Amino acid sequence: MKFLNLKTIALAATIFASGQVSAETILRYATISEPPSLDVQMGTASVASLISSHMFETLYAFDAKFAPQPLLVVSDKVADGGKTLILSLRKDVVFHNGQKMTAKDVAASLTRWGAHGSRGKVLLKTAKSIEVTGEYEVTIKLPEPNGAWRAMLAFPNGGPVIYPADIVTAAGSTPISKENYIGTGPYKFNDWRPNRYVELVKFDKYAASPMPASGLAGKREAIIDKLRFMPVPDVGTRTSGVQAGDYDYAEFIPGDLFDDLSKDSSVKIHLNGAPIFGLMFVNSKVGILKDNFKLRRAIQMALNKEEALRVSIGPEKLWSANGSFYSKGSAWYSEAGTEAFSQADPEGAKKLAKEAGYDGTPIKLLVSTNYQFHYDQAAVFTKHLAKAGINVQMVVVDWATLLKKRGQPDQWDIFFTHHGTVPDPALITAMNDSYPGWWNTPRKQALKAEFTGTADINKRIATWNKIQALIYEEVPAMKTGDVFSYNIASPKLKGMLEKSMFWPNFWGVSM
Repeated sequence: MKFLNLKTIALAATIFASGQVSAETILRYATISEPPSLDVQMGTASVASLISSHMFETLYAFDAKFAPQPLLVVSDKVADGGKTLILSLRKDVVFHNGQKMTAKDVAASLTRWGAHGSRGKVLLKTAKSIEVTGEYEVTIKLPEPNGAWRAMLAFPNGGPVIYPADIVTAAGSTPISKENYIGTGPYKFNDWRPNRYVELVKFDKYAASPMPASGLAGKREAIIDKLRFMPVPDVGTRTSGVQAGDYDYAEFIPGDLFDDLSKDSSVKIHLNGAPIFGLMFVNSKVGILKDNFKLRRAIQMALNKEEALRVSIGPEKLWSANGSFYSKGSAWYSEAGTEAFSQADPEGAKKLAKEAGYDGTPIKLLVSTNYQFHYDQAAVFTKHLAKAGINVQMVVVDWATLLKKRGQPDQWDIFFTHHGTVPDPALITAMNDSYPGWWNTPRKQALKAEFTGTADINKRIATWNKIQALIYEEVPAMKTGDVFSYNIASPKLKGMLEKSMFWPNFWGVSM
């Protein structure tokens, strides 16, 4: 047996006393479920975007005023009346595998996103070319100008995160596997233990933006050593876990706990910076609601959204029966079509459904209990529709199953989800022809081309008014109202934004 000499023991004692030895910091985040995949180019699941935003980065990022700012680019030039975009890239960016990021990686990532990504088709499906025009320069040529291009390149949910070229080229339309979760962010993928956690670790060679931090833009710094995202479907367990110190952060806490938790010194409340809103997407591909706009309007006519919000959320300061897809004060706020938002007219709905040829066929409403307010609102709406003689059958599954089933058009007629406030309407999922629901009518296409075909903000606002009115007329999705959701955290977390922009981010945060 070997023994330490007195000099070694004394040195160890000195180091410990001076604070040079410190415990590894691990943040434990209780999520509502496991993500289906962390390849966010291919999906829009919020839990995947939450985790992936620490690993993967986009070319631009939104600042505190929701304006897109350069992140992986240094600058850009617009030519040919807005049809040509020339992006100059930073030269100091390193991937988690040690490889330097170049234009080859960016061009390959944008090409895959445009061809197969959940949002990329809106911007790049018809791009004439995405070319490497220098070691650190990429040139995109569009058939028409697109006034939302910077915002679309900045939004990481279903967005154009940058991978090494060999990974995205090999992947094509297949979701990238965990062995290839290689990005440029301040944290890198370490481990995924199913039903236990996804673990990210600090990336020591991270090249931060030289710009000052603002919102999601500018400098990012990993201070905490490890981030563990742990699936905890039961909201009571998530809440009590933070109170007991088993978790450091927990998401989607119900409104009926808000007042008590506001007085609880063991937790700190974090409000989302902008409302989320429930959305019930209608199947436009197959089934009883395909092309039957009159029956869709009958369903919407029967609903009392205010009652559903009161039942599902609770305190009135946490919800708003707002029919606009944007809040008052936003340049995109519009009242177009909102007279149909919450009519609460079962008799009128019954009459309209009869005119639409409805014969009592069951309508399948796909919903999850992981997001409690989804389930609660769906239950209220089912009762409203029964009064109107419309037979709705709730298909209740966990969130991971819903994400799988919503891509299978024969499994549902309506599915329940929610949407965050986004900086530009082009990012709203209903605008994406390939998003489950598959809304793709001639009137939509004409207005979408008009909306994205100009950078003139006044023209875009005027066209957005027409699009929102069309949503209420063709009913590809039904907004259920604004929800000011909140999460809870341990008071020992320091440096967090008081209000999250889209979902919580933990760079710049210490424990």
